[in-house]
Amino acid sequence: MGAAGGRLWYWPWNILVWSAAFQGLEMVEKVANQVFLLGLAAPMLLMFGGKMLAQNKLKGRIDLHGSAHWASREDIMAMGYLGGQGVYVGGWFDERKGRHYYLRHDGPEHILCFAPTRSGKGVGLILPTLLAWEQSSVVLDIKGENFALTAGYLAQKGHKTLRFDPSDAEGASAAFNPLEEIRLCSSLAIPDAQQIASMVMDPNGKGLEDYWNKAAFGFFGGALLHCLIKTWVKHKRAASLHDVAVMLEDPERPIRAVFEEMLTADHAGMLAGIFPGPPAQRQAGAAAHVFIASAARGMLSKADNEMSGVLNTATANLALYKDPIVAQNISRCDFRLSDLMNHDSPVNLYLVISPADIDRLRPLLRIFLAQMLGRFTERMEFEDGAGKAAYRHRLLLMLDEFTSLGKLAIVERAIAYMAGYGVKGYFIVQDTKQLTQAYGQDNAIMANCHLRIAYAPNLPETAEYLSKMAGTTTVVDEKISISGGGGKGGRSRSRSVSETSRPLLTPDECLRLPGLSRTADGRTIPGDMLIFTAGHPPIYGRQLLYFQDPVFSRRGKVKAPGVEEGWRRGLSHSLYFPMPLAGGEAVPGGAVPASAAGPKVPAGPAEDLEAAYRRAFEEAI
Repeated sequence: MGAAGGRLWYWPWNILVWSAAFQGLEMVEKVANQVFLLGLAAPMLLMFGGKMLAQNKLKGRIDLHGSAHWASREDIMAMGYLGGQGVYVGGWFDERKGRHYYLRHDGPEHILCFAPTRSGKGVGLILPTLLAWEQSSVVLDIKGENFALTAGYLAQKGHKTLRFDPSDAEGASAAFNPLEEIRLCSSLAIPDAQQIASMVMDPNGKGLEDYWNKAAFGFFGGALLHCLIKTWVKHKRAASLHDVAVMLEDPERPIRAVFEEMLTADHAGMLAGIFPGPPAQRQAGAAAHVFIASAARGMLSKADNEMSGVLNTATANLALYKDPIVAQNISRCDFRLSDLMNHDSPVNLYLVISPADIDRLRPLLRIFLAQMLGRFTERMEFEDGAGKAAYRHRLLLMLDEFTSLGKLAIVERAIAYMAGYGVKGYFIVQDTKQLTQAYGQDNAIMANCHLRIAYAPNLPETAEYLSKMAGTTTVVDEKISISGGGGKGGRSRSRSVSETSRPLLTPDECLRLPGLSRTADGRTIPGDMLIFTAGHPPIYGRQLLYFQDPVFSRRGKVKAPGVEEGWRRGLSHSLYFPMPLAGGEAVPGGAVPASAAGPKVPAGPAEDLEAAYRRAFEEAI
């Protein structure tokens, strides 16, 4: 090798050739042989000693009782959460890089979130998702906060933003008439009417529990169809639930006269006049007449007291629709259900409801959601041996405070297959107890959500559930014991290894997860969160806060349509009529003037976030 430090240095493998090179030089050959033996013996002794030590050292099985662990960066990449597309499911802080990643999910699978009130679900999940979602959406927007903070930016991007607020007295809300979705010109009119009748007679989702509700359901579908046909013929418009309530409680006509009219009217002939068409359509009209007449005959055959009881049950469930403000907002359709997924532009519908009115307006929202899911999952098209998308835009069903609507049987059924029809569910509840109270212990909502998110829970039941979801890990503990004293034998030392099971996250630790907090100087500190994905290790994440992100903050500051025009809660778009509905200056075609959409957000900065996601994904790869 050379000389260094006053010494000559040789490569280790030179010892293999020294014996042969110095044959005949007895002294040098002797030294070379000794070095050769030492060079071979030393590594062998080291190897042998290491092997003996390894054999003597006890090892435990780290997966004996469970192998649960928190997801690593590689695990999160495998889940596809760094792709920069889809809904936001939280954040994750990379301790090695000191970087906070935003996690997004773009698959068809549904999401269930457990987040107590004031835990940051709005600023950390709902608003970021709505400000970045490129497709259509239906949002349960209690208080109207989501519309106020996201509709302006989405309107600038060319989306149609609809605010359906049944209690809006200003005429700024979009109107929706459930009865216009009854397909009178086809054989589907009867099942459509029965679906609405079922929801009206079961306003809280508890089922048709007694005779009176069942009997009311039996005749109410026929009354709906009769009122629809009669109103089309007489007034050239679609009837509403307000019209049905007035028909059944008309002070100028005895109820028996109404049922006699239902029995004798030529419904098939009236439908043929409204919707002239082929013989199959006329047969549908004849079937509608039989359905209506049989409903009337059933009521006429009852004794007066029984008829009065059934009728009173029906009209009691129609009390909501006698409210003139509600009647105004269900008098027509500013959008149709098919528009939500098939309009030229993505449509964002906000179901706005005041907390003070939620119990009163719950039946109307239940009717809308049942109709929507029933219609969207009605049929599937196939092509080349696979399902074909029969829609232009996917639909995000964002239901915050999901259980406030009561039990929706159609949601529990449809969640198993609606992803195949382009509908992605994002359900948010406060805790497991709230969900089981509405849907039972073994419910389809819990079973069919591929991804589950949790903030720090308030209830021990939720903490127990999350602890079980996190799984069990194995803790290997090595113990050394020393015995003996100062006698001849001296001390003896023994080693033992034990494997014990431990929850990856105990219920107590779960209850103590750091939540959203504020410092003394007013800074907001994001809390921790848990993200569970079927088939993958859980993620111990960190919340993202939209107002701390400059791009989200800019988007959220764009004023909702109509705010600058004096509509304090914003002005809804309409796909078919001028807006506003009543009063103020009508805007032709439902368009919103440029000034109503607020200041323009520069195109460059608005795209910074997506560019950052792409860079992060490339770096991760």
